[in-house]
Amino acid sequence: MSNSYYSPGRFSVFPPVIKNLLIINVLCFFATIVLKETFQIDLYKLLGLHYFKSNIFSPHQFITYMFMHGSFGHLFFNMFALWMFGSAIENFWGSKRFLIFYLITGIGAALTHYLIIHIQLSPDITLIQNAIQSPDINTLKELIAHHKFHIHEYSGEIWNQFLVFQENIYTLQLAPNNSDAMEQISLFLNNYLEYFVSLPNVVGASGSVYGLLLAFGMLFPNSMIYIYFLFPMKAKWFVLIFGLIELAAGIFSSGDGIAHFAHLGGMIFGLLLIILWQNKSKSHYKQ
Repeated sequence: MSNSYYSPGRFSVFPPVIKNLLIINVLCFFATIVLKETFQIDLYKLLGLHYFKSNIFSPHQFITYMFMHGSFGHLFFNMFALWMFGSAIENFWGSKRFLIFYLITGIGAALTHYLIIHIQLSPDITLIQNAIQSPDINTLKELIAHHKFHIHEYSGEIWNQFLVFQENIYTLQLAPNNSDAMEQISLFLNNYLEYFVSLPNVVGASGSVYGLLLAFGMLFPNSMIYIYFLFPMKAKWFVLIFGLIELAAGIFSSGDGIAHFAHLGGMIFGLLLIILWQNKSKSHYKQ
């Protein structure tokens, strides 16, 4: 590790991988807008990372999700952080190692996030599947009591189906053996299950950016980072504080639309990769 202070003048301002990542992310952002408005092609659906039990999940999404952003602000701050921390790291490591690190931390962030999502969704999925297999009034009452239906009037056709589902629940309460109501309930729940597992959709380079933040703190621990361009803080403390904030936010925040555990996953995979490389370097040096 280097204890020297980082000075932008020592390095290329836009090393090749950083420059190309910036270009690709900006092009993807504008392509998302143009294709949606012109051809009704939803790149968020195609390239965003969906839960693996969804019919719209595809393995390529573990890579492509990193180049999608939900808003201009999301894009701007990720790209600014990518340039701010990544340019120093790419110049220090070289382009090949930097790109490997960027992609692995991004994939690691996705894997970490979906481990948490799987743990969170599994009980609800089990409840829905039980109700599909045995759509009697008791299993349906258990489902309604323990599952919050993530549907609203702007959810599309599934909302209308949900209204019919509620009517059929009322029918079953009056006539528990009504086969037509059970059949319609099972049909709705099958559709809703696919809708429910397709709701999680992760986009953005934040996982890789947090991995780069961790790497910057390890490579240049005493470099000064100016918070809001005014308040100086050593990189090692900056990284530690951000990591703790993300951990707390992941545990206590809910419904804010931010994949906090993905950020932590990027940092964890970044740490593991740096330790692996350091051990290999030591082993090679001893030989």
